[in-house]
Amino acid sequence: MIVKPDAEALLSAVTKAAKKGPPPLHLWNPPFCGDIDMRIARDGTWFYNGTPIGRATMVKLFSSILKKEGDAYFLVTPVEKVGIKVDDAPLLAVDFTATGEGRDQVLCFVTKTEDEVEADVDHPIKVDLINGEPAPYIHVRSGLYALIDRKSFYRLIELGCYEVQDGQSWFGLWSHGQFFKVIPSADLT
Repeated sequence: MIVKPDAEALLSAVTKAAKKGPPPLHLWNPPFCGDIDMRIARDGTWFYNGTPIGRATMVKLFSSILKKEGDAYFLVTPVEKVGIKVDDAPLLAVDFTATGEGRDQVLCFVTKTEDEVEADVDHPIKVDLINGEPAPYIHVRSGLYALIDRKSFYRLIELGCYEVQDGQSWFGLWSHGQFFKVIPSADLT
């Protein structure tokens, strides 16, 4: 008998695992059990069977077992792996703090699911252009990126500066001594 994966079974498994600390996803390699009707919208809203998941604690638990392999996203427990859909980035950065200034500045982001990450060489900020509009992201963990929400991006731009990198003038941001390019700028010389 083939059992179709569902959110309740996943929630039960992850709730048990959460009591022991962060799940060791890097150690889990269960068989693929199929896709589940779960989707993460661009605004960070999680849907199950077309309905938004309203319980923030449930979303936080699901996000803790989220894994990316290639271009696909999965929810993983020790015994099963199910595919889900992600419209853009699986996480959403909803705020940040900035300490220091210039090259000594440190940018610390918080996601909608309460992940905290400082922009550095292992957690870069990148900006893609989607339909001519900037789409800023920060790497959070294990190949998972968070889209930086609009209000935070506008605040980040206020902290930006111009630098010459590899012979090109760029507008960008400093964090942990690392310069993150946002957009090429006109020649400043």
